[in-house]
Amino acid sequence: IHFQKCLKLFSLCHYGATCVQYRLVVRDVNTLQILHLYTCLDQIVHMEWSSDSLFVLCAMYKRGLVQVWSLEQPDWYCKIDEGSIGLVSSRWSPDGRHILNTTEFHLRVTVWSLCTKAVSYIKYPKACQKGIDFSRDGCYMALAERRDCRDYVSVFVCDDWHLLRHFETETQDLAGVEWSPNGCVLAVWDSCLEYKVLLYSLDGRLLSTFSAYEWSLGIKSLAWSPSSQFLAIGSYDEKVRILNHITWKKVTEFDHPATINNTKAVVYKEVERKPVVGSADLSIQQHISMGSTLFNTQSKYEICPLPVQVPVVKPDLDRANPKVGVSSMAFSSDNRYLATKNDNMACVVWVWDMQRLGLLAVLEQTSAVRCFQWDPRRPRLALCTGNAKLYLWSPAGCVSVQVPAEGGFQVQSVNWHCSGDSLILLGKEQLCLCYMEVGEEDVNQRYESK
Repeated sequence: IHFQKCLKLFSLCHYGATCVQYRLVVRDVNTLQILHLYTCLDQIVHMEWSSDSLFVLCAMYKRGLVQVWSLEQPDWYCKIDEGSIGLVSSRWSPDGRHILNTTEFHLRVTVWSLCTKAVSYIKYPKACQKGIDFSRDGCYMALAERRDCRDYVSVFVCDDWHLLRHFETETQDLAGVEWSPNGCVLAVWDSCLEYKVLLYSLDGRLLSTFSAYEWSLGIKSLAWSPSSQFLAIGSYDEKVRILNHITWKKVTEFDHPATINNTKAVVYKEVERKPVVGSADLSIQQHISMGSTLFNTQSKYEICPLPVQVPVVKPDLDRANPKVGVSSMAFSSDNRYLATKNDNMACVVWVWDMQRLGLLAVLEQTSAVRCFQWDPRRPRLALCTGNAKLYLWSPAGCVSVQVPAEGGFQVQSVNWHCSGDSLILLGKEQLCLCYMEVGEEDVNQRYESK
């Protein structure tokens, strides 16, 4: 399927949507049949499904417009015009009936109701890494604010948007807020110039403060485990620190060493090889484009004996945002595994066992890792590196799968379906839907045998 500038989000389980400039295309996930085709007023920059998959939001930031389309009533649509105040962000509320628009310069957040057409305004939102977050159950919204050169957090009830709590945070320059999955604890962290994580209860009480060191670049990423038992903090010092939910103290820390000596870890290294083409195949090759999958470079994983030297790129510390530190972390759905990426080891993904709190596997790719994401139902990790291959890791092993797409298809990101039975591979001008038709162990055996 060929698209231009595609953006994609799965709905609950049934629909997939893509944007082609100013057109919104809704397809059936199983058959890829077009169900609805909508035309917007300008090029779509952002698209998002409502929580119940009945509406699709399309934002056009340059024109300050948001259009909402209905799947049940294709003739109905809603247009929200922010006017001269502009628009920089638009998103759904958890109930799927309110839209939150953030205006230019973060002057305010406007809450639009699709049911009553009521409008609410929230002042002083802060422009930061993650200034708004909803609790998993959709009951509460935490908003980072900046007033009188101080940081605050406001907690709103999403039913009627009344203010529940408002409190000042002990941060110099608040960078983000994030609820624990159970909605009991709110994590607030400072900018990279100061290592500080603050944990607040729902009523605004400060439960704990964590700081690993001072006078150096601090927090780069943060991730909750699905059970809310662990909080992982990725730092610029190339370490991940794990806090527990009882004392909020450090349980352990994970290093990303350049030399791997851990005998309990398995190191998988991607090895590429070009297919051998005989003289009898030359006539065929002349009629087949070099972009065809028949002549693409093939790859497989090999287990490396220890010790293993991991490729490291020395960052330029004199420039802003140096490529160093743990920037990406993700827990598996069963809380068993944690995947991490250290920016100055861009070709390597690290998988940690959260039961024994140790390194389990290392995946060394030939190219820099662009994206990785866990299967929402099984302990299976998918990743891509900007080529025409999909890589999968599970406790059973690793596989490298060639994407059967013609032309120069390059996988830039991956996105699992909520059932875990399929995932979408998104390129610059193409997308590919990958179906998992057999069990995980069968997949490993099938590709390892080839």
